[in-house]
Amino acid sequence: MSENIHVFWDERVLDHDTGSGFWEAAPSDLLAEQEPHPESAPRVRNMKAVLERGPVAGHVVWHPGRLATEAELTTVHTRSYVEEVRALCEKGGSARHWLTSTTTITPGSWEPLLAAAGTSLAAVDAVLDGSCDVAYALVRPPGHHAQPEQADGYCVFGHAALAAQRARDRGVERVAVVDWDVHHGNGTQEIFYDRPDVLTVSLHMAHGAWGSTHPQTGSPGELGRGAGAGHNINIELPVGSGDRAYADAIERIVWPVLRQYRPGLIVAASGQDAATFDANGQHNVTMAGFHRIGTLLGEMSRELTDGRLVLTQEGGYARSYAAYCLHATVEGLLGQEPSLADPIAYVPDDITRGDAALDRVREALAPHWAL
Repeated sequence: MSENIHVFWDERVLDHDTGSGFWEAAPSDLLAEQEPHPESAPRVRNMKAVLERGPVAGHVVWHPGRLATEAELTTVHTRSYVEEVRALCEKGGSARHWLTSTTTITPGSWEPLLAAAGTSLAAVDAVLDGSCDVAYALVRPPGHHAQPEQADGYCVFGHAALAAQRARDRGVERVAVVDWDVHHGNGTQEIFYDRPDVLTVSLHMAHGAWGSTHPQTGSPGELGRGAGAGHNINIELPVGSGDRAYADAIERIVWPVLRQYRPGLIVAASGQDAATFDANGQHNVTMAGFHRIGTLLGEMSRELTDGRLVLTQEGGYARSYAAYCLHATVEGLLGQEPSLADPIAYVPDDITRGDAALDRVREALAPHWAL
């Protein structure tokens, strides 16, 4: 069991300025006071602070991040898309460019975007080099919605996908991506949809497609294509799903499939926006639930990959509570008992809420995996 988690951090990710508006959209002329964009620097500042100041601090080893190269970005994104994003950032001035109705960049975003991608690659390289077992890339903006040539849902480049592809390029035969952000990891799905060498698993709320930038539905029926059939797993959970539903999904579906798949590395897309009180989600996971998720992923990696586990930061927009939930996740990953009291969770968890949803996933997977 790893005694420490190695966190990779680059201050430059804070310089991606998402501004303010009507929550996540452009400003409204009808309002006197605009809301800060939910994906902003304070959320990861709080996450970093809690890991530095909380009880787990003695088990966190900090490492610098780095900038990705454009060649590294094109391992999962098209060259034309990378060049388009760079060109928009290089236009200069004070213009804000909306890549989608919720995803914004400014002339100062290019280096932060490279820092988020490069820091994720630094984390996976450290694990593959044998420098550490568990590496966490604490980055922003999130990445799991970014498709080969399409930004989406605050995401520009796919950090978990970059990490998984890096592992494949370095000789890991099979890689599993496990994503528990509250939203469907459609970008990671799209990148690997026709491939059996990367198994993608997404646990998320049932939100369906949300337009031309996110045509994937996240339903259990999206199983992969061609050689990748059966290697994309969507666990779509109903509104209000909490601690029990997420733990059941991992224990009843994710772990049995990964035991059969036998990955050489697990990459986790770690979001805390399934937390109760997160305005960007409709789920009810508490600190205890995130501790359980971390515990299960830590145990899974020790059983299947000799403890090798890479995590990239995804969502988590309740700026204070998400940080506490990350602390709980890390303690679970390390096999430690919870040491922080939950300051605000009080909504009861309906422990049967996910049962019917998991049955639908098991039915869809039956031709491919024994569950």
